[in-house]
Amino acid sequence: MNPPTTSPLSLTHRPWTAAQTRPTMANLHDQHTRIGLTTRYLERDGAPYIPVSGEFHFSRVPRRDWARRLQAMRAGGITTVATYVFWIHHQPQSEQPPDFAGHLDLAAFVELCAAHDLDVVLRIGPWCHGEVRNGGFPDWVQNAPVQHRTDDPPYLELVRGWFTAIAAQLPGRFGDTSRIIGIQLEIEIYDQPQHILTLKRMARDCGMSAPLWMATGWGSAELPPDEVLPMYGGYADGFWVDADADWDPTFREHYFFSHVWDDPGIGADILLMNGGQRPDSRGTVSPQFPPVTCELGGGMATAYHRRPLLSGADIAAVANAKIGNGSAWQGYYMYVGGTNPGPGLQESQSTGYPNDMPEFDYDFHAPVGASGRLNETHAMLRRQHAFLAAVGSRLATMPSSLPDRMPGGVQDKEVLRWAVRSDGTSGFVFINCHQPHDPLSPLPGATFDLQLGKESLSFPDQPITIFPGTVARWPFRLEVGKLTIQWATASLLTLLDRPVGGTVAVLTAEPGASVAVALEDGTVLRPPNDQVFVHAVGDDAVVVLPSATADLAWVVDGTLYLSADELDAADDDVVTWVRTPGPPPQIFDTDSLAFVSLTPTEPTVRSHPGRRPVTAEQLQTAKPPAPGYGSHQGRASAPGHEMLVNEGAAFRLQLPSEAIAESALELEIDWVGDVAVLEADGRVIADRFWDGTSWTVDLGPAEEAPRELILRVLPLHPDAQVWLDPSARTDPQEQGLISAAVYSARAVRHSVAAVSARRTWITR
Repeated sequence: MNPPTTSPLSLTHRPWTAAQTRPTMANLHDQHTRIGLTTRYLERDGAPYIPVSGEFHFSRVPRRDWARRLQAMRAGGITTVATYVFWIHHQPQSEQPPDFAGHLDLAAFVELCAAHDLDVVLRIGPWCHGEVRNGGFPDWVQNAPVQHRTDDPPYLELVRGWFTAIAAQLPGRFGDTSRIIGIQLEIEIYDQPQHILTLKRMARDCGMSAPLWMATGWGSAELPPDEVLPMYGGYADGFWVDADADWDPTFREHYFFSHVWDDPGIGADILLMNGGQRPDSRGTVSPQFPPVTCELGGGMATAYHRRPLLSGADIAAVANAKIGNGSAWQGYYMYVGGTNPGPGLQESQSTGYPNDMPEFDYDFHAPVGASGRLNETHAMLRRQHAFLAAVGSRLATMPSSLPDRMPGGVQDKEVLRWAVRSDGTSGFVFINCHQPHDPLSPLPGATFDLQLGKESLSFPDQPITIFPGTVARWPFRLEVGKLTIQWATASLLTLLDRPVGGTVAVLTAEPGASVAVALEDGTVLRPPNDQVFVHAVGDDAVVVLPSATADLAWVVDGTLYLSADELDAADDDVVTWVRTPGPPPQIFDTDSLAFVSLTPTEPTVRSHPGRRPVTAEQLQTAKPPAPGYGSHQGRASAPGHEMLVNEGAAFRLQLPSEAIAESALELEIDWVGDVAVLEADGRVIADRFWDGTSWTVDLGPAEEAPRELILRVLPLHPDAQVWLDPSARTDPQEQGLISAAVYSARAVRHSVAAVSARRTWITR
């Protein structure tokens, strides 16, 4: 078989087909001083912009960690925090008033978001899902003799009490200057537009308001016209399909460029559980609103029967496709992982759901994990978000056009996946050459022929190969100060202002590809693949970062940094969290057009970062596992805690004494098995279903360090009806069947390093 080829790659720019208008939402009703809405895009302070939201469930994260999680979001390019307000977390008992203290303090969370210059979308339900018991209903609501999620008056009376309690927590925080810019009602309710409207009116009556009222639109949901902004999603893989199912087409399709936004797969198992059917056709975006998303998978949760494992590239490729498709809002679920705040609060088969979820773990393999650790997804997404921050005001006005030759279906691996957003003169070519499970091949001989109104543009000047792993945003006719990039085969990262008045365009190379940058005067730059390249023309410049450097890039408040460690910038200081001693961060000096290392001066060491071994003493050997522990609706059930105590292996973990004296401590565990729980002083504090990855647990500050840690691990039977990534199917140490073992554990502590604007790096 001959290798697939990409030529001809032709595309005709297709301008907007309908005149731009303004919906009543955020214009005639609920006007806001900063946030506006058109049929094509959103506005901030009168200018087009593309919001980037990330889901962060405050009630699943200790209050002491909120600020640092928000810092990580902001440094990652998030502009808006979306959060569920889970009724069951706040009012588990009907006779008790709703609890908003401590880690449940909604008002304090909203204020902290505002302090970090982040807007907020409240997802108030009352039914939320979120893999929470009863979808977020307290048991007393779930068991009430009412018709749930309808306009049944007794049910609405219960909801009114909850909405009133939420509003009472936020006096003065709604209105035309509020940081609460959106309120989402319900989720995955498909055929009751009147109920959505009833909930909106009730929320208003209780004292809540926002310029944007939202509801999920996937599954061909019927929504009240013009009353709520439909929100869409897209996941690379999901736990909600059966263990023996192949990679579902509803996951595959998100790696292609398309103008279809509906996804019938999200929540389909819950729909079937409630007697519904997955729709045969797709809903369309209302012409009154631009296409916006609230649930692009930032990772994926693990259910007992199915445990997807996704890479940063898997997540970034879906997000890149949505931008190329014309997304007016990038929204991720989850962006910050968490831990259920108590036992029995998870979605489970015992409460009628088809899936058994971990009792505590909701890490989600999110960009910011439950322990606060950043993963590779954070790095890959923050590059896209820097791009949106730099050119979002232009991009928002550019319609999306699809190529003349499209892939023949979700199984097509030979036709290049690409799209263009353009104003008819300039724009960006979006390319996806990546997907999980079914790898793509190199696509040689690529050249692009763009028909832009009366003009055309062909590039590059030499055919190139699009290599697997390419997730690209290539600019054409991009004005950079007085300089114009005619085309480039590297992704735009950001635009930086120079003190002399010029502009610097920073691009990043794609893996394995040769970079070319054509300037308006006919010059074609060909940067080397292994070093930072700088080319200045007058006061303006082009900088190209090698692909190996791109994941080190951070763009915060218009400044470019390179750092292997978590980084945040505020006021005149830059802060990094260092776990492993290494080279200092670098800042790009737009005056000298060079990276400058930030070296320590006057160090006052408060803690030494690093990893210290933890002794794992085996107390109990696991018994041979059962092939299963029951099932529900054809899906395997998880073993209970009693099974782990009686049948699983047990290990006592001894923390090194010097580690306990530190102010913050994490525990890394390399293990194999089926299910594991971690007990601190006899109480379960964390659990995990084996999916092939190491486990990191935040043990908190020194004063809360447990005296004794017991890790219990149940082995995995080879015939268990559990889907695992092939890489997780064999014991990484023994290359055989998965037993129950702890191979190593480490206590990890980090130091905080402050970097002054004068380019000194002080470790505190």
